Amino acid sequence: MEPRSASAAGKDFPYTARTTCYIEVHEDGTVTHGGGHAAYERAVAGKSRLFAVWPGEWSSHLFVIDDLDEYAKAHGLKHDEERTGLKEHVHEMRWEPAPHANDSPRSPYISVDVKLDCGCDIHDRRAFAAQMKEQQGWDVATSGGWGSSGAPGGRKTYTLRVRRKSLTS
Repeated sequence: MEPRSASAAGKDFPYTARTTCYIEVHEDGTVTHGGGHAAYERAVAGKSRLFAVWPGEWSSHLFVIDDLDEYAKAHGLKHDEERTGLKEHVHEMRWEPAPHANDSPRSPYISVDVKLDCGCDIHDRRAFAAQMKEQQGWDVATSGGWGSSGAPGGRKTYTLRVRRKSLTS
């Protein structure tokens, strides 16, 4: 029996779910677990095949990762504007310390309110954090809470946690 196709599941395939387990079968028959950038590179080069086990309620299902481009986009190895809501450009933005935050001055992180004037929306905090590290030198926290507010269709304000020492202006 052949494994199911991850690409047939489309955008609904849980590439980044914590319960999805990756299996890599190397060209010499060696089997390892885990995904990531190195596994992706080997699969693209034809040196291995990637599979994923997706646990269901009563049983688990084996899928072949047959769309490596979608795998790379889901894992942030390739930029995907649709998934992230972010264009690959220098963001026009305004920020200020969040007035409603209860931040301790001794905390290494501070809550900031960010408004993106360039029209982007943050759907993927890790992608935004990577862009802000590159563009502004910010260390944006990618764990813990974050949020957004604003009228539907209007510009949103995103509240994020940023390492104080990385804020430059």
